[in-house]
Amino acid sequence: MNDDWSPRTRAIAAGRPDGPGEPLNTPIVPASTFLAGGERAYSREDGTPTWAALEEAVGALEGGHATAFASGIATAAAVFDLVPLGAEVALPTFSYAGTRGLADHAERAGRLRVRRIEPADTGAWIAAAGTADVLWLESPTNPTLDLVDLRAVLDAAAGRARVVVDNTFATPLGQRPLSLGADVVVHSATKLIGGHSDLLLGLTVTADAALAGQLRDARIRSGATPGALEAWLALRGLRTLPVRYAEQSRTAARLADLLPEHPAVTRVRYPGLGTMLAFELADAEAADRLCGALRLIRHATSLGGVESLVERRAALAGDAHVPPGLIRFSVGLEDPDDLWHDLRQALDQNA
Repeated sequence: MNDDWSPRTRAIAAGRPDGPGEPLNTPIVPASTFLAGGERAYSREDGTPTWAALEEAVGALEGGHATAFASGIATAAAVFDLVPLGAEVALPTFSYAGTRGLADHAERAGRLRVRRIEPADTGAWIAAAGTADVLWLESPTNPTLDLVDLRAVLDAAAGRARVVVDNTFATPLGQRPLSLGADVVVHSATKLIGGHSDLLLGLTVTADAALAGQLRDARIRSGATPGALEAWLALRGLRTLPVRYAEQSRTAARLADLLPEHPAVTRVRYPGLGTMLAFELADAEAADRLCGALRLIRHATSLGGVESLVERRAALAGDAHVPPGLIRFSVGLEDPDDLWHDLRQALDQNA
């Protein structure tokens, strides 16, 4: 892989066979076991060519060694598996509910101590870098689109706390936390990397080869291995991530400019880059009415696909602390004018 290539080129070129007579694209290899004497014996322990191709491509984009897992939450479980008994983990108060649920479960079981910090409270994060064992960061956060000052926190944590960054929203096209000093990056490849709402898959990436080996061992122990089809679909989706991300980000920025003009919208949350935004209406009832009135934009959970999705996150138990009228909006690839027309007609019912 040429280090001078752009991320757009790496997404296309990385993880491909390069020998004479080999297929242009790494095929689906639905094998659990391999003939003795080769580099692989059993896929749970040794992986498959399909997993390896995906891991090579994502590693090339993030700048590290990638390991594929069965889901995004499986990556978090693998990272927590490496945390010593009784360690303190600092988490954003607003962040992915699945990760917080996993940490809360470990805390109730007496395995971990959890410190909860407001995402934008840089001083509190810097203080935590001196006492906590692990800082788990999201920037932008899910679902509130808050930003963490990654550079300041990572500088403070250097040589002290292990720092994990969930890069699902930003993707390696928006930021590369390993280059700033993060120890581990995690992705729900179910979302933007896969890009088509048709798979479950997660990835860890680290620049430390020994740590990558530990994460791979955690996958072996838990059996949280990706399916052959899912890995192939995620790699196929990754090939178009740069063009999807660019186009969806342009649309998101345009809608973020238009939404404040409507009287039913009380607040718009958009960090200035990326495919995700959030906006708030007066209350839960208004937000529910909007979700029910949309005709093009789909009311469903998850995010990052080619279709636009909305969800009132406070309706979910894990996000009950989120503002009740907040709508998380995953902006897709539809025509921006059509999306705004659909939003406006739904918002008009709350004006």
